Amino acid sequence: MSKKTAKDMAYNALLYDFYGALLTPHQQSVYEDVYFNDMSVTEVSKEYDISRQAVSDLLKRIDKILSGYEDKLGLVMKFRRAKEKVDDISLMLKNVKSEYDVNEIDKIIDIADSVLDEF
Repeated sequence: MSKKTAKDMAYNALLYDFYGALLTPHQQSVYEDVYFNDMSVTEVSKEYDISRQAVSDLLKRIDKILSGYEDKLGLVMKFRRAKEKVDDISLMLKNVKSEYDVNEIDKIIDIADSVLDEF
């Protein structure tokens, strides 16, 4: 299995957060063991009594499945766009607050920061 960059890992984690529940329990377990529990392909192959090649093939298939869901539904892309907008709003409000020190702005900042908690 080729090494993934931190950016790839973060993107894959987002894909899994959004679509992981749509995978089979076996797929979820293997994926979580490799990517979240930091187990090697060899360790996972021993754990599930399957070949290293089978683990590697399964991980590639899962990546394709998760990417396919994103291609169809676009939830990660929508989340990222919403996060950028909320971050912009929060930053602008913080700048305005430093100039005017208006108490209501604190409430707006809290709301803007909490929007993404629902994802």
